[in-house]
Amino acid sequence: MQQPLKILTATGLACILATTAAFAHAFLDTASPGVGATVSGAPSEVRLSFSQNIVLAFSGVQISAAGGGPVPAGKATLAGPNVLSVRLGHALKPGAYVVNWHVVSVDTHPTSGTYHFTVAP
Repeated sequence: MQQPLKILTATGLACILATTAAFAHAFLDTASPGVGATVSGAPSEVRLSFSQNIVLAFSGVQISAAGGGPVPAGKATLAGPNVLSVRLGHALKPGAYVVNWHVVSVDTHPTSGTYHFTVAP
């Protein structure tokens, strides 16, 4: 009877450790402008909130017009321990835009992603 209990305990512990490892990355939690959103006015900044605190020195954001060149933007800053913010260099014209981001969480795990938003005419 003790052998099945040991196996069950070991299996449960392995599942807990695997779940902890899966959450050891900073994933995009919320964004402004939102993922896939259509906004009526040109935003002055892009603000990204992550599931973990991030290290600014190894994180960044690039915004570009869909099918076009990069949008001038300031240097990314931390607006909170898990919030990355970048001010846009000029008002965005109506159209589609792409946000590319990369961050390193405080536990040194890198993540990156891309999303789109649209500025309505």
